[in-house]
Amino acid sequence: MDAYFEMFSGISGNMVLGALIDLGLDPKSLESELNKLSLENEYEIKIEKVSRSHIGGTYVDVHLHDHEHDHAHDHERHGRNLEDINKIIETSELSRTIKEKSKAIFLNLAKAEAKVHRTEINEIHFHEVGAVDAIVDIVGSVTGLELLGINRIYASSINTGQGYVMTAHGKLPVPAPATMELLKNVPTYSSGTEKELTTPTGAAIITTLSAYFGPKPLMRIEKVGYGAGTYEIDIPNLLRINVGNVEQGSKKMKVVETNIDDMNPQFYEYIMEKLFENGALDVYFTPIQMKKNRPATKISVIVDAENLFKINEILLKETTTLGVRIFDTEREIVDRKIEEVNTQFGKVKVKIGILDGKIVNIAPEYEECKKIAKEKGLPIKTVYQMFYAEFERRS
Repeated sequence: MDAYFEMFSGISGNMVLGALIDLGLDPKSLESELNKLSLENEYEIKIEKVSRSHIGGTYVDVHLHDHEHDHAHDHERHGRNLEDINKIIETSELSRTIKEKSKAIFLNLAKAEAKVHRTEINEIHFHEVGAVDAIVDIVGSVTGLELLGINRIYASSINTGQGYVMTAHGKLPVPAPATMELLKNVPTYSSGTEKELTTPTGAAIITTLSAYFGPKPLMRIEKVGYGAGTYEIDIPNLLRINVGNVEQGSKKMKVVETNIDDMNPQFYEYIMEKLFENGALDVYFTPIQMKKNRPATKISVIVDAENLFKINEILLKETTTLGVRIFDTEREIVDRKIEEVNTQFGKVKVKIGILDGKIVNIAPEYEECKKIAKEKGLPIKTVYQMFYAEFERRS
């Protein structure tokens, strides 16, 4: 199952929990899993059906118990560090997947805080971010996604809000510095709302769990859930999560092009490698004629929307061009997997293309076939022929 997060009013930990419960997550099942953290005496989850701009949603509040003189209160007063949080998660009986994803979110949060405060990760005491409510928000969100059977997450651009927010560090600009650090290379905007719409916890959850930020992919939606923010604001203060199946074969992409007639041709290899390293799905060069009949090269790059900025930056900095052209396109692909096939020369990796559950294409890894051809003194076409014969026998 896939989920698409629409963050037109930003994202926070409790908004994620609210949207998951709105989708049908059983609160008792969630609390039963969270009780494995051995924090049940420190908080209580309160769930309320609410309306935001006349749209119904679920509001979740993690209410902390006031233990004024006990050890738990000392932790909250001084803040928990990453080691404390990892210990709470690791010593629980939660599933390995929940543990690893939850720890990854807190690690990214710690890195962001350390970068902002110019210190080491283990020196960070999270204050409100490391408090029990954030642990419940993060571990609860990961747990809820697993209980609902959601495996892949896609996300929209993020509305951050604007203005100022009061924190343990005083009055800070929106987005808060740690939030800003987490949102690097993610498309963000502000609708003009004078509120902190995206919190550090929310930013850490979505940037850790989602690799895709952009327009809604082709998707068959089965359920929709709304998680409510705390306040009524000038826009619907809700996080909308769509659950269904994303059509894996088709995806919106960008094509970036530029024409160059004045660059050292030795540079093209380096530039191509750098483009691939930064998310390009394909790079190709086309010989063209420009004005005054000058021979030139057109560079074309196919890229996901989330990596568009990095690709543009490389082309503008590394080449002699003064601008690029950007087009919308769609890419349709078959499902792919890589297997190892036993041959008389040893194991060879092969890419297998699958459409509607049937194999439609196979291709051995060129570099492995090249290595065998050199070692055995055979024409490379012979190695390929032997491979296909072996694959046919195996099938």
